[in-house]
Amino acid sequence: MAVLKKGARITGAERSKLATDLKKQYDKGKSIRELADSHGRSYGFVHRVLSESGVALRGRGGATRGKAKAKAK
Repeated sequence: MAVLKKGARITGAERSKLATDLKKQYDKGKSIRELADSHGRSYGFVHRVLSESGVALRGRGGATRGKAKAKAK
């Protein structure tokens, strides 16, 4: 998809098409930040569009705090 002018309003069919495109890429494993950068939009915008389209957002990655649970033998 072509990069849109920064800050341009996206409504109607254009927004639906963008939401579908973002959903497909997100489901394939791209992060919200990667999608925002590749589409020239903010993180918040991409997050909002994905949420509006009913996508189950993944949890945050990285190390967790606390001790790991001991494995049962």
